[in-house]
Amino acid sequence: MVTIYLAGPDVFEPNAHEVGEKLKALCLSYGFEGHFPLDNEICVEGTPYELAKAIREANIALIHKCDIVLANLNPFRGIEPDSGTVYEVGYAHALGKKVYGYANDQDEMIKRIQKTQNLAADAKYCLDEKSIEDFGLSHNLMMLDVVVTNDAEATLAYIKEHLS
Repeated sequence: MVTIYLAGPDVFEPNAHEVGEKLKALCLSYGFEGHFPLDNEICVEGTPYELAKAIREANIALIHKCDIVLANLNPFRGIEPDSGTVYEVGYAHALGKKVYGYANDQDEMIKRIQKTQNLAADAKYCLDEKSIEDFGLSHNLMMLDVVVTNDAEATLAYIKEHLS
């Protein structure tokens, strides 16, 4: 069975375990085996740094074990996706794994920033005076071809349809 690592900020939800179980059940309904980061058993006593390191290593090991990464790239604590998820996407891509993502808002990044920051429709710089990339993409250009749908289920259907 094809295995899928379920990347995303869902681990920070108050009901994270329940969210993970629902995502795994959804994967199973499409014929995939889902693996949620909270499936890892972390048994480390020590400093917060040591715990963080153990979680990171366990998630990386789980990515290695899976065939595909399915990434929730919805905004997290701002307009951009969770940085940990972005790390996992890049890591999996570097391993040569297929990576598919979803985001509920797929408007062009420039339009999202203009709207979020109340900028003029022709603004090319954000409030921090940094240029806004304008490639007609919803996410940073490094996510080119990663964001394929607007939710997990539609992305699983996409994966099932495009797996060869």
